[in-house]
Amino acid sequence: MPRRFRTVRAFTLVELLVVVGIIAVLVALLLPALMRARTQSLRLLCLNNLHQIGIAIHNYADQNNGCIPYGPPTTPPETALNFYPVPGLVTSLISLDTGDPVGLGLMLNNQLSQTPQVLFCPDADQNSLGQQQLANVGITQAQCDYYYRHASGADFYADSGTSHLKIGNLGLNSQGNRIRALVYDVNFLTTTFGALFGIYTRTSHHTQTVNVLYSDGHAVAMDNSSGAYTINATADITQSLYLVLAVFENLDARQ
Repeated sequence: MPRRFRTVRAFTLVELLVVVGIIAVLVALLLPALMRARTQSLRLLCLNNLHQIGIAIHNYADQNNGCIPYGPPTTPPETALNFYPVPGLVTSLISLDTGDPVGLGLMLNNQLSQTPQVLFCPDADQNSLGQQQLANVGITQAQCDYYYRHASGADFYADSGTSHLKIGNLGLNSQGNRIRALVYDVNFLTTTFGALFGIYTRTSHHTQTVNVLYSDGHAVAMDNSSGAYTINATADITQSLYLVLAVFENLDARQ
């Protein structure tokens, strides 16, 4: 008996183009949703970073008479490349130009020894600096992706003192409001001139959101579409720390 073969009809060019077109439409519809999901996931990871930093700060305070990380004293002489000439400044530094830990960096040997990468935002708009900056700790100046507020200082030439260090009573800010905001995303704009001094533009979440850690340990995302929490130092870089502190004081009044 002769074998029968089933004839398989091939796609015509028109049918193939229709299928490709349908796939392209589906990709175009799904891609924005996938990008939004990825963005939201990274923002949540950043919030988790801040939550872990909050736990570390409270643990540090438990071991240091209720005080949040502060210091150490700086060593003269002052230079244009020293971002921390006096103790207590609002800062993103985690080590001084001497390599000594400072600010949030004071927790690297203990509370954050197993999780140092939480000091770097997973949704930074520039390349990750985590490994490079952590390698500088103990050697030279290093910074993370979050501003830290201890002692609420902003004056390069005046020691801010130690009146705002108790986690249970951080005192009042210059507006008379209770100090609550401790850490938030670096969103800093500067000119190429700043690169001469090691200062670069560094932003997170496409500058649309700023994540904030409050003293009670909770972290929250704030809408930054208006740029209210972005530090624009393109006009006068010498005012940077005052602008950072002003943002902290604005955040004190919010939930």
